[in-house]
Amino acid sequence: MESVGAKCVFSSEWDVHAQRTYEWNFGDRPHGDITQIRASGIPDFEVLLAGFPCQPFSSIGRRQGFSHPTQGTLFHDIARIIAHKKPRAFLLENVEGLENHDGGRTMSVIEKTLRDLGYIIDRRVLDSADFGVPQHRRRTYIVGFRAPKVDFRFPMEWPKPSKKRKGIGGHIERGVKGYSISRHLQRVYIFKTKDGRPEIVDRRTTKPVKTLCASYHKIQRLTGTFVRDGDTGLRLLTESECKAIMGFPTWFEIPNEVSRTQMYRQFGNSVAVPVVKRIAKALMLALESEQLYGRGTRSHLVNRASSRRKSVA
Repeated sequence: MESVGAKCVFSSEWDVHAQRTYEWNFGDRPHGDITQIRASGIPDFEVLLAGFPCQPFSSIGRRQGFSHPTQGTLFHDIARIIAHKKPRAFLLENVEGLENHDGGRTMSVIEKTLRDLGYIIDRRVLDSADFGVPQHRRRTYIVGFRAPKVDFRFPMEWPKPSKKRKGIGGHIERGVKGYSISRHLQRVYIFKTKDGRPEIVDRRTTKPVKTLCASYHKIQRLTGTFVRDGDTGLRLLTESECKAIMGFPTWFEIPNEVSRTQMYRQFGNSVAVPVVKRIAKALMLALESEQLYGRGTRSHLVNRASSRRKSVA
């Protein structure tokens, strides 16, 4: 978001290892558990960005009302902050499975909650491989704008996917030490069955890899992608390769005090940066359009802060 003109004014992350990585790269330590933070204690902002797990919604179809169906979930905290701060817009990200979670009831409650708060919303499932990232990563993105009137049309044009895919091969390192998978584990587990799994890549691979999971460190043969390289002929992905898979800039670093296990968890839980950047650019253009808030809005937004920067939480 900052790359398209926004300015971050608040962040929240409960995991201490992720806090360290964030602070190392951005010089700002996120606040802790959002469930313990009052909305009134958050600075005013214009755009809210958030991700949240969908698992706690398991009994969503058996409860009624606004607060009750979402109580005990992080989405409930997103809703209470939106209700209090009334930002101009928001962008939410989740796994593709949210679309059909609990027979579609989860998404129905989420959308109803956001509409009841006065927002016009739309959503898309986008694959990062369609946006220049060498990884198939299908995620649900929900965008909302505070509606000036009930029948207002959704003002943002979603970024268009491209079918020109980028392979992982050009990002694979050679002669890597320290990431090897033992020959014993390869023999008794990794290659115990000739079923074409797991996915093995090298510098000749011309296709995107499958989704990088937060549990990658567990070396799971069904979901993992491993590299033909290293002392034993097979190894895990390196930090540099994970950054390429997620579309992170080369300057981004995992600090030394953060373990490799936590590194994999953080990349696996993150977002594909180029996808979000494209959505962010479209969102900002919509915010600045006269269509959304009428004449003079563009100059008003430009003058609110220097360099057309919108505040983001």
